[in-house]
Amino acid sequence: MLIIGAKGFAKEVLEVCHQNSELDNLAFYDDVNDDVTGKLYDKFPILKSIEEAVEYIKYTDNRFTIGIGNPNLRQKLYNKFTEIGGIFTSTIATTSIIGHYENIIGEGCNIMQSTVITNDVKIGKGVIINQISSIGHDVSIGDFVEICPNVSISGNCFIGEKTFIGTNAVVLPKVTIGTNVIIGAGSVVTKDIPDHCTAVGIPARILTKN
Repeated sequence: MLIIGAKGFAKEVLEVCHQNSELDNLAFYDDVNDDVTGKLYDKFPILKSIEEAVEYIKYTDNRFTIGIGNPNLRQKLYNKFTEIGGIFTSTIATTSIIGHYENIIGEGCNIMQSTVITNDVKIGKGVIINQISSIGHDVSIGDFVEICPNVSISGNCFIGEKTFIGTNAVVLPKVTIGTNVIIGAGSVVTKDIPDHCTAVGIPARILTKN
């Protein structure tokens, strides 16, 4: 598998792959940071050009996942690597707890350690559900949403695509959060939040329009 990115969150995705015994032919892609070269941890090759990525996908392994946060950037990277033949692939931690009934997890999701996902949860493609977060029943999460560590989303909520929910935020039951929304760290969302805005506080209030 090719992990896009070789810093920060990519190292956490590596740990999930390690726990899942998915290290054969594992490589990283980073064409941005000049200080990241050679092999990560002296073991995993770091590809530095799209031409190298094309060769890897064609001849070694066509699977890729994204080890970078930021919903909009993740969508752009998804488009870039599917265009060269990559297959967007989820990484799901062995320590996550996922219910057995009517759950749908889209392609390319990163579900990290100690997350809890109950039943009747629909998760779009490219979603990050970070460590120690919980998702209640009958929740729908759009494409390329990023849920930071220790977030709690209660039952019957809807989260629009490319929304970012900060660390330790709480979303109360039956709340709808729109598309391209930023929820500040530690916020408590008690009522619906419209598209394209930033909301912070307890209770969360709209701070700016995005």
